[in-house]
Amino acid sequence: MPALEGVRILDMTQYEAGTSCTQALAWLGADVVKIEAPEYGDPGRGVGRSANKDYSAYFCAWNANKRSLALDLRTERGHELFLRLVPKFDVFVENYGPGVTEKLAIGYETLSAANPGLIYTRIKGFGASGPYSGFRSMDMVAQAAAGAFSITGEADGPPMMPGPTTGDSGTGVQAAMAILAAYIQRQRTGKGQEIELSMQEAMAYYVRTRAFLGSGWGTRATPRSGNAGGLPPVNIYACKPFGPNDYIYLMPVNQGHWDALCAAMDRGDLLIDPRFETTRGRIENGAELYEEIGNWTAQRTKYEAMETIAAAGVPCSACLDTAELHHDRHLTERGFVHELELPVHGRVPMLGFAPRLSESTFDMTPPPRLGEHTDEVLAAELGLDEGELAELRDAGAIGDPARFT
Repeated sequence: MPALEGVRILDMTQYEAGTSCTQALAWLGADVVKIEAPEYGDPGRGVGRSANKDYSAYFCAWNANKRSLALDLRTERGHELFLRLVPKFDVFVENYGPGVTEKLAIGYETLSAANPGLIYTRIKGFGASGPYSGFRSMDMVAQAAAGAFSITGEADGPPMMPGPTTGDSGTGVQAAMAILAAYIQRQRTGKGQEIELSMQEAMAYYVRTRAFLGSGWGTRATPRSGNAGGLPPVNIYACKPFGPNDYIYLMPVNQGHWDALCAAMDRGDLLIDPRFETTRGRIENGAELYEEIGNWTAQRTKYEAMETIAAAGVPCSACLDTAELHHDRHLTERGFVHELELPVHGRVPMLGFAPRLSESTFDMTPPPRLGEHTDEVLAAELGLDEGELAELRDAGAIGDPARFT
């Protein structure tokens, strides 16, 4: 039994911050119905400048296990249908720009009047209050505003854009956690509530370690350190055949790790080398130590280096690139990589979801085409027959799923 079986979510999200939230809940078993504008849907459908504007790889990454209902809330009939759906669901999630839900007349007061038990979730770039509340945000804007750029990059270089999109997806996971908390509270009280997240604030959670360790309680800025994520020899090291991602990252952070690293490299001489015997010595002679270890890794592939050093108990990993993630033997054996047959794209590997519950399982299902489940949802939830659906389609209130069959 999926853990969230019976939990029902109206998803009015776009791009990634909201879609990551609802997909996480879908993967835990919730029934997620994605409400999209009939003519274009979630704008994430067209991200990537691909030839297909409805079903991009980006959209597929964040919308598996959902159903799509193409509904135009700007029409009177569409808005009325939406309000009839609200009492059938437990949760509503949106991450539109400032003022959009108000313009569509689907604010918290309106929806909670239709369903007092509704858990209404809003994700905004800078929150719904404060001097920046009217500012728009995307993932990297939130990361810049939360300090992530300032701690990324080389020590003598400018702030740098981080790679992961945690400004969006990191906010989404926090929103999902808050929804589950509110759902548990509703089980006790019977009351719904409004949840509001600021992407800036959510992203600040992920820089807490650097902010607390390096800023002296806000008296100075944490410096950038490139790949030297700790005291020497913590760093990346090049491996053969020296491609753009042929590196291993080593993170020996205590004396035991240092001893094991030297043993794994069969370099016991480094343990008694006066330059490297102590932590201070390794700091003062960091460049020489980097060269010694780099000479060893240069004779091995990143996988050979990782398997040798990790087997000795030293924290490390090959620097996997995004292509390798889809085919990594460890992730594949654990079932993290799912093979799905998708419209447009064919049979492809899809990266999964980390949480594993011993008493809850789910199968990954393909992301929906735009409006694919419109008739199915409206017939099941509101009892509309084919004639009523055709009338609504002619009036422009709903989309036509037949175009994808």
